[in-house]
Amino acid sequence: MQTSRFLAKIIEELSESVQLISDEEAEKLLTGILGSSKVFVAGAGRSGFMAKSFAMRMMHMGIDAYVIGETVTPNFEKDDILIIGSGSGETKSLVSLAQKATAIGGKIAAVTLFPNSTIGKLSDITVTLPGAPKDQTESEYKTIQPMGSLFEQSLLLFYDAMILRFMEKKGLDTDKMYGKHANLE
Repeated sequence: MQTSRFLAKIIEELSESVQLISDEEAEKLLTGILGSSKVFVAGAGRSGFMAKSFAMRMMHMGIDAYVIGETVTPNFEKDDILIIGSGSGETKSLVSLAQKATAIGGKIAAVTLFPNSTIGKLSDITVTLPGAPKDQTESEYKTIQPMGSLFEQSLLLFYDAMILRFMEKKGLDTDKMYGKHANLE
């Protein structure tokens, strides 16, 4: 199959996935973010890259957003929210972060394939994304893509859609956001 046909199939899979995402869950996450002092994001591997892009866009909107593990990340406190993107909801390092954030008394949000996972159960807010786990042998969801690619792509697009919802709610447009873009380059 040619590359363009693979791309068309990936886009088709993503289009099918959109229908399975709950607007109600997304609104709970939006409300949780807007009601928090600071927003922290975490994810492992490719999910972590998606989380970083989400934090960057939130910063462009004037939200205090940070990536767990970066050297300039402040302390997580009880008025903050930690958003964890994890397909399995079982990544040990992320489970540990969720447990620590719970002990501090902050809010936890999980964006995951499995809302009944360890991270999902620790969370105050859970957004379930469709897709297949890395080990697809026991998955009901079929994809042509390897490992967790469909989840990771859906995660990025979900985060970008959340940004559009923020912009709508806060009356922002791209010109207003561009003013917060790095300009020392």
